[in-house]
Amino acid sequence: MQLLDQDKVKIKKAVQEASDSMYRAEAEKSLQKEIVEDLFDTFKIPKKTINKMIKVYHKQNFNEEVAAQDEFEELYQNVTGSVSE
Repeated sequence: MQLLDQDKVKIKKAVQEASDSMYRAEAEKSLQKEIVEDLFDTFKIPKKTINKMIKVYHKQNFNEEVAAQDEFEELYQNVTGSVSE
């Protein structure tokens, strides 16, 4: 593939910009893990629960999550004959 010098510069700039974005994303992910770890250490809330709270808060879909859980409970009880306590 033959590229003009100006195309090479444009591609290199785009690759560098994407790489910089990846560094920022990695830093944000690291911060999120630190926040979860701190909350776990301080309050002993399971990390799975903290992560779910963060995700639901971010998506602002609490009612959808509750409805999905209710649907799951009903189906599970119906299929297995088990009753939750």
